[in-house]
Amino acid sequence: MEKQQCMERAGQSLYHIYNRFPVVFDRGEGVYLYDTDGVQYLDFGAGIAVMGLGYGCKELNDAVKEQVDKLYHTSNLFYNEPAIRAAEKLKAAAQMDRVFFTNSGTEAVEGALKVAKRYACNKGMGTDYEIIAMKHSFHGRSLGALSVTGNDHYQEPFAPLIPNIKFAEFNDLDSVKALFSEKTCAVIMETIQGEGGIYPADQEFLKGVRALCDKQDALLILDEIQCGMGRSGHMFAWQKYGVKPDVMTVAKALGNGVPIGAFLASGKAAFSALAPGDHGTTYGGNPLVCAAAERVLDLFEDWKLADHVNEIGIYLWEQLERLKDRCDGITAHRGCGLIQGLEFSAPAGPVVKEALLEQHLVLISAGSNVIRFVPPLIIEREHVDEMVQKLEAAIRAVEKSAAEA
Repeated sequence: MEKQQCMERAGQSLYHIYNRFPVVFDRGEGVYLYDTDGVQYLDFGAGIAVMGLGYGCKELNDAVKEQVDKLYHTSNLFYNEPAIRAAEKLKAAAQMDRVFFTNSGTEAVEGALKVAKRYACNKGMGTDYEIIAMKHSFHGRSLGALSVTGNDHYQEPFAPLIPNIKFAEFNDLDSVKALFSEKTCAVIMETIQGEGGIYPADQEFLKGVRALCDKQDALLILDEIQCGMGRSGHMFAWQKYGVKPDVMTVAKALGNGVPIGAFLASGKAAFSALAPGDHGTTYGGNPLVCAAAERVLDLFEDWKLADHVNEIGIYLWEQLERLKDRCDGITAHRGCGLIQGLEFSAPAGPVVKEALLEQHLVLISAGSNVIRFVPPLIIEREHVDEMVQKLEAAIRAVEKSAAEA
């Protein structure tokens, strides 16, 4: 199907929810995507931090194909071996006690919130308990996840949302303390804020929130949907800080494109919260997606991807710092591992578009003026060099166009 025909047919059939770029991708290989015209694109967005193993991973493809020919759904009325094996491996990697598989990151957040509410209910806190979330956070688009997403732009059209949610300033412990009360049942945050502009948690902030939760017997929920699965240079970003959550959400790279998420719990949240009948899912944890997740987890370990991310993340940091020094329009650089961001003094959208359409470089933004770098975790130094060259060309082109306007 030709590109224009494809876009026209999509416009006639699909909800116009996404402002898509005029590109139709057809296949991928390693860290590159190819459109229907055969043009090659270097991918530094990884399907929004999903394709950790890159494209066309034979070992993963073989595992999925094998499971397709055996069994890919039975429901959670029965056991299946891939789910058991995947849960054991995920639990071990996360150092936690229980796993619930979902279909997405948003659903994982929904489950995590229910764990917190049920835990509070079991303690006799009634139903007016409160949850503290962070401003500029992003946890998903469903009503529950949206209720703890600290962005008015996303929330306002869908009010009223879940009540008793309070928003603190990320990395400001005093603002969290000011909101804590005897009704607080949980604090939820991203260990590294993604959509909000690539802001890692400060060590003392995370430790302080953990201490507040311990004192109050509230649950600490860490959202690792984007920053987890090796992207920070640790399997999960909280492991870098040594601050363990009671509940953690994960998705995206867990399936490397196969739709799967999970929430995990440890200690009191694992053994004295949800009971049979409190939660459920039709598709979550079916044999197909769990066969994929199991193989992904194996490959992360076999390929020592977290170690690779640490090494290549340092090189990416150095090259982005040099680019920042060369470009006056770049005002800040944040992040770690392979989740980094450059902040611009002007909207980043024109640079992202120029990079895609003229330089054949896939980038994604975070907010209005930040470009985030969340490439496949298998990138090498030559891919960083190629990206920086293409990005700088795009920046210069946008600057020239603005000067001439």
